[in-house]
Amino acid sequence: MRPSPHHARRARGLLGALLTSLVSLVALLTTAPVAQADTTICDTFGSTTVQGRYVVQNNRWGTSATQCVTATDSGFRIAQADGSVPTNGAPKSYPSIFNGCHYTNCSPGTNLPAQLSSIATAPSSISFSYVNNAVYDAAYDIWLDPTPRTDGVNRTEIMIWFNRVGSVQPIGSPVGNTNVGGRDWQVWSGSNGSNDVLSFVAPSALSSWNFDVMDFARQAVSRGLAQNSWYLTSVQAGFEPWQNGAGLAVTSFSSTVNKGSSGPGTPGGSTACKVAYATNVWQGGFTADVTITNTGATPVSGWKLAFTLPSGQQITNAWNANLAGSSGAVTASNVSHNGDLAAAGGQATFGFQGTAGGAFTKPSAFSLNGTACTTA
Repeated sequence: MRPSPHHARRARGLLGALLTSLVSLVALLTTAPVAQADTTICDTFGSTTVQGRYVVQNNRWGTSATQCVTATDSGFRIAQADGSVPTNGAPKSYPSIFNGCHYTNCSPGTNLPAQLSSIATAPSSISFSYVNNAVYDAAYDIWLDPTPRTDGVNRTEIMIWFNRVGSVQPIGSPVGNTNVGGRDWQVWSGSNGSNDVLSFVAPSALSSWNFDVMDFARQAVSRGLAQNSWYLTSVQAGFEPWQNGAGLAVTSFSSTVNKGSSGPGTPGGSTACKVAYATNVWQGGFTADVTITNTGATPVSGWKLAFTLPSGQQITNAWNANLAGSSGAVTASNVSHNGDLAAAGGQATFGFQGTAGGAFTKPSAFSLNGTACTTA
């Protein structure tokens, strides 16, 4: 029987709808992200790529016992972590995820190494998942070097300890407390024989955080462990296990490095400078009036003055400057009305009040936008 025009139009309509659905399905399959199967790595220094831009590494170096990590779409987890090592020595390993370069292994599309003075911001975010029945720390490793090297050990290692379980502690010894990124940290400093290590230990466990890596890089500069001409070579996050560790996981990670003109040492103009630090001291407290003088031949537009308060001193309030840190390493930056320092004599003044214990002393050194100043 010959189909009627009505049935023919209906058949063509159904065929058209089917073709449209087929095209939509093909488009979805070709544009939607395809879930990546989890990859397990047991090789000592084995690695793989996740999210198309980060490297997950097994990085077992302190033991011959088996360790395996499973890379996921968003991070990794420790699948097997046999054996243990003494807690008064080095950990078993540092399974981690990173942006940048580690022993010639560079993450896809990274713009690291990058000179600190060229970096405006370096935002990073992390989420950790912890377990019981293990001794470990959960930490970032941020590596700095005088050269843009992509191999070997860098000169300075910054560690940010989000959590520690057991009697383990950072390299070196505690040197005070400070506030970085709006959080309080205990600061440790030392050397492992190959490189300097500056560690920031959270007073209680953090399971996630968004922050700017440059806040910690500036701490290293202000403490004399790096310079603004040095390079950020990698941003890593993971675990240092001493005993067990299976099940520990980084459930999400991101790291970006934004180039720009607001990194340390970049605010415009020469940074030849002189600092006058006038104080009024009484039992248990003090005020300080700080005058910065631009002794260079070109103007400065935007300034950051870094110094370290002697032990026992803590800032309680300040004026005419924004302060990062209230004890230990402190960085004062300009406010809207005093950011410009004219060449050959331009000045800015700010001050603060604080508490003090013991014999009062002044900071021994100041640096303006990463360059050391003379003192008046």
